[in-house]
Amino acid sequence: MALNPVANRLGRGTTLNSDGDEHATKRSVLAHRLTPKAVRKMKAAVEEKANSIVDAALSKQFVDGVDDLATALPMSIVPDLVGWPEDGREDLLRWAGATFDSLGPVNRHSITAVKGAAEMLAFSRRVVRDRSVIPGSMGDDVLKAADDNKIQKSECPALMIDYLGPSLDTTIGAISGALDLFARHPEQWQAIRQDPDLIPNAINEVVRYESPIRAFSRRAIRDVEIDGSRIPKGARVLVVYASANRDEREWDNPDAFDITRDAARQLGFGSGVHGCAGQGLARLEAQTMLRVLAQRVEKFVPAGTPVRAVNNVIHRYERLPLKLVAAEGTQP
Repeated sequence: MALNPVANRLGRGTTLNSDGDEHATKRSVLAHRLTPKAVRKMKAAVEEKANSIVDAALSKQFVDGVDDLATALPMSIVPDLVGWPEDGREDLLRWAGATFDSLGPVNRHSITAVKGAAEMLAFSRRVVRDRSVIPGSMGDDVLKAADDNKIQKSECPALMIDYLGPSLDTTIGAISGALDLFARHPEQWQAIRQDPDLIPNAINEVVRYESPIRAFSRRAIRDVEIDGSRIPKGARVLVVYASANRDEREWDNPDAFDITRDAARQLGFGSGVHGCAGQGLARLEAQTMLRVLAQRVEKFVPAGTPVRAVNNVIHRYERLPLKLVAAEGTQP
């Protein structure tokens, strides 16, 4: 899935870099934690955390939409779900970003990022060796699968970070993108405040418009022809989700942000057997954050110049200065 051989070697053993029975077996180790039923059980906890995060943000009034809102929610949920040790969490965002950055072509960013991606894998190897995961967590499931000979123990470190890395930056990108878009389209924020049932489709439209993951690479396993172009077996192709999500043949006025359009067919979460296993939780996190904010924030006012993260794969903000205007009757 990477555009360079070093990252593809580092990614061996993950669900993203496997196919067929191997992919199905590895995905089954993780996926039962992310079924619709399992995600529904997290709803109350996610809502409680979102309310606490919005409390803190409103008390500050001027916030960084990335650090104070978009990052705070997934970082309060995902590491515990995976069972990642407390002493390895301070580097998670840097490692996750580096893992994505390393997937690009051989350029300055991917070369620099390999160090961070390798650090994350090395830490995961230590976690597996010491069995220092939180009991009853997703990581615990991975170790038990190795104990039961469902997977090789050597595959555990990669599987430990298989969900952890992708689940942070992508959700952060979706939430921070939503905050920026609603700051720039206040009339659509008011529509959501008046009708919260618009929120699920609004998240689809945010993901379509922003495409938090720009693209992944794939290798053709057979000769194939697409729209008159021949792709030979063994060729490496770039699957650009961001392009598909703005394809004028598929979308009317694709460069306009419109939460009333039917955006359910956006490809930001992928599709098929390699579709994002964690999209249910990502949707829950993003929808819950918007729902809580809609109850308590009248509007978002830009309070500075946003800064985009520089990354080969991820498309999100690094900083997003905002002023939160509390809704009437809401205690700041």
